[in-house]
Amino acid sequence: MAKRDYYEILGVTKSASPEEIKKAYRKLAIKYHPDKNPGNPEAEEKFKEAAEAYEVLSNQEKRQRYDQYGHQGLGGNGGYGGGGMNMDDIFSQFGDIFGGSGFESFFGGGRGGRRTKKGTNLRVKLKLNLKEIANGVEKKIKVKRQVLAEGVTFKNCSTCQGTGQVKKVVNTMLGQMVSASTCPACGGNGQIVDKKPAEADPRGLVLKEEVIAINIPGGVADGMQLSMSGKGNETAGGIPGDLLIVIEEIEDDILQRDGNNVVFDLYVSFIDAVLGSSIEVPTIDGKVKIKLEPGTQSGKILRLKGKGIKDINGYHRGDQLIHVNVWTPKQLSKDERAILEKLKDSENFKPDPGNSEKSFFDKMKEFF
Repeated sequence: MAKRDYYEILGVTKSASPEEIKKAYRKLAIKYHPDKNPGNPEAEEKFKEAAEAYEVLSNQEKRQRYDQYGHQGLGGNGGYGGGGMNMDDIFSQFGDIFGGSGFESFFGGGRGGRRTKKGTNLRVKLKLNLKEIANGVEKKIKVKRQVLAEGVTFKNCSTCQGTGQVKKVVNTMLGQMVSASTCPACGGNGQIVDKKPAEADPRGLVLKEEVIAINIPGGVADGMQLSMSGKGNETAGGIPGDLLIVIEEIEDDILQRDGNNVVFDLYVSFIDAVLGSSIEVPTIDGKVKIKLEPGTQSGKILRLKGKGIKDINGYHRGDQLIHVNVWTPKQLSKDERAILEKLKDSENFKPDPGNSEKSFFDKMKEFF
């Protein structure tokens, strides 16, 4: 099923300010909060949907990619890559959006008074050549991530008694006020390591190398960041972080990228330009033959439709533009010079701009 537009979900325009986006999300989160709608799966889905939209639109970098490339610009599945957001993601990420307004206490403690901790994210660079970028590709990469060691056990934190929070009573002019803060002993997890194997660190984690398959959609760009949910570092009593994949585009030696189009500079001899010829040219998917018409002018642009790069949103594919350059010899033999001298005053060899084709800039305007 196609994903809904994030702006539509939050009920804001594309020009909405960060404050307007935050306000719209807060309103929906209160309306569809699970504690306010117990046993209502439709409300829970709307709650998750609103959180996913806010996760993207509240992040300037992700919002810019979404505005330019749509859902595919975020890895095809929104800001959380593989499987959307779960409730732990939401309460871990956005529990403080309500600015200490008592949102969790308003709904009876939200997630039982304990905020789910999230592991740290991992960031990797992935180099792709032009063909891989044009068509999309599956890549397998090795990643070293922190995971919970086998045999590690946990117990409730004695400081917070497993709640993840410590409360403090303060006497004020208005009477006693109770404030809650994250437990410094367990970091809000509510649990600490009880037993662990010798190779594990104090948090019960070990470093493990994994091979992860990544599906890269066609049309990604240099510097674009994709996300795989739950493939980052694990954490005790919480949820894993994400794996962030930064695309690094390897420049092609022959073809140049221009948006979703590719450009190739074709150099032809004066003779081929005059008489016409069948010439082999490289494309992303291999060599193809093109027909050069007799009398082809230098600067002419030929187009190979659909031989460019896939649009990341999947709407269409770019073209390959071939820029024809007529090569002028720098050195001539005595016989070659004599032949050209005889042709020099021929009317057919004299420039006639009035009957020539459109200028180079006019041609470029037709394509862009």
